[in-house]
Amino acid sequence: MKLSKVSQLFLVSSAVLLVATLMTACQLVTIDYVYVAISSASGNSPNGQIEAFATDSQSGALRTGHATVSSGGVDPVAMTVTGDYANLYVANHGDDTIVHFVIAANGVLTQKDTLTLSDAPVALAVDSAGTYLYVVSGTTTATLSEYALTSGTIGSLTMQEPLTIPGYPADLVVPTGVNVLVNTSVVHGAAVFATAYDQSSYNPGGPVSSTAHPGWVWGFAIGSSGALTASTGSPYQAGVKPSGLVSDPTDSYLYVTDFASNELIGYSIHSGSILSFLLNGPFKTGNEPQAIAIDPRGKFLYVANSLDSSVSAYVVNLANGTPSAAINTTGSAVNSTDTEPVAIGVDPALGRFVYTANVLGNSVSGFRLDPIAGTLAITQATPYPTATGPTALAIIPHGNHSTESITP
Repeated sequence: MKLSKVSQLFLVSSAVLLVATLMTACQLVTIDYVYVAISSASGNSPNGQIEAFATDSQSGALRTGHATVSSGGVDPVAMTVTGDYANLYVANHGDDTIVHFVIAANGVLTQKDTLTLSDAPVALAVDSAGTYLYVVSGTTTATLSEYALTSGTIGSLTMQEPLTIPGYPADLVVPTGVNVLVNTSVVHGAAVFATAYDQSSYNPGGPVSSTAHPGWVWGFAIGSSGALTASTGSPYQAGVKPSGLVSDPTDSYLYVTDFASNELIGYSIHSGSILSFLLNGPFKTGNEPQAIAIDPRGKFLYVANSLDSSVSAYVVNLANGTPSAAINTTGSAVNSTDTEPVAIGVDPALGRFVYTANVLGNSVSGFRLDPIAGTLAITQATPYPTATGPTALAIIPHGNHSTESITP
């Protein structure tokens, strides 16, 4: 049968339309960029690296994003981003530097300025307005420092507070984390919290010279012009070796992981910066919890257990802050990762995926988050290989995707 020219044109047009439809249906849509700090050097440079991955909106699978860049210093251990996701800061423990990167709309990182400290940085946080950068630093003495930010650029030191143990000012103190409360038009938080432990009283395998309580969290109210004022009752006891901390999006609760006791400690936040223990805590975790993250709605908590190579999932009672184990479809609250997760984050675009950086697995593990139950299921093709020694994560939304949030 011979087709007319009109029929031939119709068939060709239909075929082209079908191919275009299939290509569109198969097109990968990126909802987040996941940045991973790598402790190992590349080439002849001693500096660490930052790898970039793109998150698929449907599966949560990661694929290689933009080209790897230098971390700007040696041995990166922590990262944080500004609330507008336009700036990224990296703490390089090996050469005592904080390096600032600008994040382009397409996720590309460009190194801008570098701050050199007098001691090794351990953890970072930025306030919601992007006006102050908070750094905890030290190896045997702990310090909380506040730096002014101007359009992301790191400015002068505005405040500095020593973190010393009450009654034991000469003890060796090792800082572990820092968290700043949300301060927006909806939630008006103005406080910063830092964790550390007393190495003179807790030193496995080494000498002990003090009877002080080992684990602590310090609280400071943030006043006008960034002035820091110690919270009433600060510092507060925080187990044996606090390792990570996070606050909920309404600034009602603070959660701290205890690496040594395998516990999650919860606090209520009063009068903006004063802490009191949740009455029914602490709460069981896996072995050696190293890091903690909360979903954008404040409904679920996730703890990376480094010794178990797992993630513990919790559902938060928003009325009283109590976390309860989220049991997955296998009847377990344990979600396996690759070897030794040391950092964890929840995607901010949709709050649907959770990722861990696995320092001995040389990989990132991915999970799909059930928005109703808070349980986790592994993402497609997880884990995702990285270079040697991933130590930290930072995740930003990409494109026209609204970020999840909670309104008190």
